[in-house]
Amino acid sequence: MPDPILVASHGDTCVELLPALANRHGLITGATGTGKTMTLQTLAENFSAIGVPVFMADIKGDLTGISQRGRVSDKMAGILKERALPAPVATQCPTTLWDVFGQQGHPVRATISDMGPLLIARMLALNEVQSGVLSLVFRIADERGLLLLDLKDLRAMLQHVGDNAAEFTTEYGNISAASIGAIQRGLLQIEDQGGDKFFGEPMLSIADLMQTVDGRGVVNILAADQLMASPRLYATFLLWMLSELFEFLPEVGDLDAPKLVFFFDEAHLLFKDAPAALIERIELVVRLVRSKGVGVYFVTQNPLDIPDTVLGQLGNRVQHALRAFTPRDQKSVRTAAETMRPNPGLDIAAAITELAVGEALISFLDAQGRPGLTQRVFVHPPGSQIGPITPEQRQALRDGSLVAGVYEQAVDRVSAYETLKGRVAQAPGQTGARSGAGTGAGTGTGTGSASSASGGGGLGNLGRGLDDEGGATDATPSGQAPSGPAGGGSSGGGNVLGGLGGMLGGVLFGTTGPRGGHHEGLAEAAARSAMRSIGSAVGKEIIRGVLGSILGGSRR
Repeated sequence: MPDPILVASHGDTCVELLPALANRHGLITGATGTGKTMTLQTLAENFSAIGVPVFMADIKGDLTGISQRGRVSDKMAGILKERALPAPVATQCPTTLWDVFGQQGHPVRATISDMGPLLIARMLALNEVQSGVLSLVFRIADERGLLLLDLKDLRAMLQHVGDNAAEFTTEYGNISAASIGAIQRGLLQIEDQGGDKFFGEPMLSIADLMQTVDGRGVVNILAADQLMASPRLYATFLLWMLSELFEFLPEVGDLDAPKLVFFFDEAHLLFKDAPAALIERIELVVRLVRSKGVGVYFVTQNPLDIPDTVLGQLGNRVQHALRAFTPRDQKSVRTAAETMRPNPGLDIAAAITELAVGEALISFLDAQGRPGLTQRVFVHPPGSQIGPITPEQRQALRDGSLVAGVYEQAVDRVSAYETLKGRVAQAPGQTGARSGAGTGAGTGTGTGSASSASGGGGLGNLGRGLDDEGGATDATPSGQAPSGPAGGGSSGGGNVLGGLGGMLGGVLFGTTGPRGGHHEGLAEAAARSAMRSIGSAVGKEIIRGVLGSILGGSRR
């Protein structure tokens, strides 16, 4: 069993975090500039030292210093001497850098299908009606075997559903053009903010976040300074990762140490304007992910940013200073004081407003899982570098990473966009084929139309999404087929048998009207129906065979 993690002290008072209870989650709060980032880095460094991988978002760009050995500056030495704290041992942690935009770290991607309609609706700030329409679009895509991998797939699917709304309304309910338009506009905004780089393949594997090097846990740092320009995308991404952890990891019960510790910085963004359904899901995941060996730590300025249902799940508390300048601030101070275990020798409410930078009120769970007495202590500084790394150091980390080259190249395979666009592009070819067949029908060449009509059928569209090799190439040969008996009869107008043959040929193989319109015959209709059935069945088998694992395993 790993030794307890010494986090803070003051004189003879030492506050230690028990690794076995680190998966009971935690909360780090405090005003700007009070030392939250320092506390986060100290915790991450100590988790890594006992072999626990860590994931955290780097909002300000200064957490990457954990990858380099630190040194004690003159200013730091003076503070340590004043507070009677030991100098930290210089250390560094194995680090993997990630970036949704692929500029400051390895690219991070997720598929539209895996993200699911609930999180995407949250990201687009959709209302209830629009969210319902988005859910219908996902269901229609699932039932028709259309893969939703990136933004262009979802936009193509929305256009397809909007164009065929009358067909889907009777089966799924009303689909308004206004809702489709609102979703499309939201997707355009996300695309303009760079969100198109996040959706696609290869998708991030959660296993790549849970690696160790020489017995030390890898610290995964997400470059979030640019991502914070799109707060909803940032919050949605972190919620997706937490959901993936919940679905991916097996039940393990209580371990000697967590399998992964997840830090949510700027946690207020997760809950701001979030619908009740999403908050319920977050509460469920936080409550149940503990048994999967994952510890979740929320980092925010104000404890009121966290809903009560989630706040009650957070057992380990670190409270830095709060400023009580406004009525809301004063309420925050009272709330923070009331949620921590009382200490008879400490006025918690008064102490919260008096804390210095790097000083905190801490209450960790004891060996019996009870909140410990709240202690006023000084957080120990980390042994790694405090502050950001250089671009050269960042590039060296990327080149030497365990996942170097795995996610750099995007993959764009056949999905909903290619399939739907293939069908649209094929329509003119099919029209030309029918026109050619109609000309031939007047001379007894009706069998050619069945061939051309099936040439661009379901097999080509479902299997590969081709748009040029179907009916258009068969149109001209179909009109050149050799004349049969019916064709000969039609050219001899005075012959009764020929006339009957011509009538029979028209019934079976169709006729051409005075304006060039072709009327389908019985034989044509039967052949076309048979070919469609065959093409659809074969296409479905190919989809199930080739893409079955993806469609069968898609999660929402």
